Amino acid sequence: MPGSGFDDCDRQGSSPRRTLPIHDNRGTGPLSRSSRTKRNNSYNMLQHYIERILRARVYDVAIETPLDQAPILSKRYDNAIYIKREDLQPVFSFKLRGAYNKIASLDPEARKAGVIAASAGNHAQGVALAGQKLGIPALIVMPLTTPDIKVKAVQRRGGETLLRGDSYDEAYDYAIELAHARQLTFVHPYDDPEVIAGQGTIGMEILRQIRPYRPFDDDVHAIFVPVGGGGLIAGIAAYVKFVRPDIQVIGVEPDDADCLNQALLAGERVVLKQVGLFADGVAVKQAGGETFRIARHHVDGVITVNTDEICAAIKDIFDDNRSIAEPAGALGVAGMKKYVEQTGISNRCLIAVESGANINFDRLRHVAERAQVGEQRELLLAVTIPERPGSFLQFCETLGRRGITEFNYRYFSRAAAQVFLGVEITGTGTDRQNLLNQLNEAGYTVTNMTGNELAIDHIRYMVGGHAPCLLDEVVYSFEFPERPGALLKFLAVMGGRWNISLFHYRNHGAAYGRVLMGLQIPHSERQTFRDFLQSMTFAWREETENPAYRLFAGGNET
Repeated sequence: MPGSGFDDCDRQGSSPRRTLPIHDNRGTGPLSRSSRTKRNNSYNMLQHYIERILRARVYDVAIETPLDQAPILSKRYDNAIYIKREDLQPVFSFKLRGAYNKIASLDPEARKAGVIAASAGNHAQGVALAGQKLGIPALIVMPLTTPDIKVKAVQRRGGETLLRGDSYDEAYDYAIELAHARQLTFVHPYDDPEVIAGQGTIGMEILRQIRPYRPFDDDVHAIFVPVGGGGLIAGIAAYVKFVRPDIQVIGVEPDDADCLNQALLAGERVVLKQVGLFADGVAVKQAGGETFRIARHHVDGVITVNTDEICAAIKDIFDDNRSIAEPAGALGVAGMKKYVEQTGISNRCLIAVESGANINFDRLRHVAERAQVGEQRELLLAVTIPERPGSFLQFCETLGRRGITEFNYRYFSRAAAQVFLGVEITGTGTDRQNLLNQLNEAGYTVTNMTGNELAIDHIRYMVGGHAPCLLDEVVYSFEFPERPGALLKFLAVMGGRWNISLFHYRNHGAAYGRVLMGLQIPHSERQTFRDFLQSMTFAWREETENPAYRLFAGGNET
């Protein structure tokens, strides 16, 4: 697994080759003095955190979240898979544990002065609720760009909000400045021993909750943990590696925000120049100092995943337990899937932490669209077909009853038509290649756009525009029941008498499919076409005079 710390795992699930100081011995002979010192220091560090975790006061406000079985994922990946449901916390995120444990540890004088934090997300809500529960004033500095829904969520939980700066770094700097000026305690989102200990209670719960299941003789193989600044994985690793050092603790990061992965590869903390914001809950440029100190000794490796893999994991979680994880919250499942695919491990027990569910509703459309690509169940193609009446129907007959997710086309030249097409596939490489071979054998020129970011993010929405000339075109919208083969049936009813000059269809998962279609029909034949429409069972409406069509898609004279 290039760049992930997993150089070569055997198919029985052995430990990664990148050995860490705590694993120096491996039964190969006496330890050197330096190795013994490292092991003793490592043990002392874990013992220190075990004591903190056992004393953590998180259950004054947090709940012990369930460890749910994931039957669909388990069957698909031939392992016993469980999901730790931190999305069920009162603030829908694990962050409450560490924030509360830190604030509860303050002495009376510090409590009276109050606490301050910088955050635009889950940590802000955790600090606010913790302060409310303990009767301690909590001030949260948030960037000016923070969505109003998140600001109000903090205020509802008793926190005072202060908007400052255009980025988290600016809000953080101002919060530190205020902390010194007002003698407030700064509650760090991850780089604090009490915060780490609070998150470590998740590891304690996992080891206790998995005992009744014991699906295989060798028990738990690995725990997959989302990573931002490292507080969650540091806490889980500290507990798990002390109690069960045989269990692998594996971090999962977005490939465009992998600060811990880069730090482990470099042997020291590094600062990323920039980070991707899709998984905003883990968009951190540098791992914490204390979290890295723990992770470098007790985290077995880091897997990186892309946006499509994260979206596919969100869908997987929904399919298994009907919860909707935020992108950062789904990292554990995304990394676990990738680990299984690349190592071939089977018949083992794997656990993924679902760390949160604070996702904006308006992001769900993007997640749904990218999930199909992420789980390799949608093929995006550019296909050249003849520009003549009946060619659309003939092409759809070649596809058969495969599910069509989108079908976009605009007339450009008399020679050939360029179609942008989305097709559902089974997720196997064989099915994908079979479809491509089928289209090539039928004489179509095909370009696979599935991994093309420009096509996915932009071009699929831009297919269309004005025709290069006047076309004797009429435009209609149609609605028909959405089921497998529905588009083919619709085109079969339309027949091949008139040439299609514009076509737009997308499967939105609704009960009815909607098509916008332009047809080249001479004025002398338009009454015949209207009579034909009257005989159809599909709902239709003429859009030729619609200003949206005339302004952005109507034909122009050359």
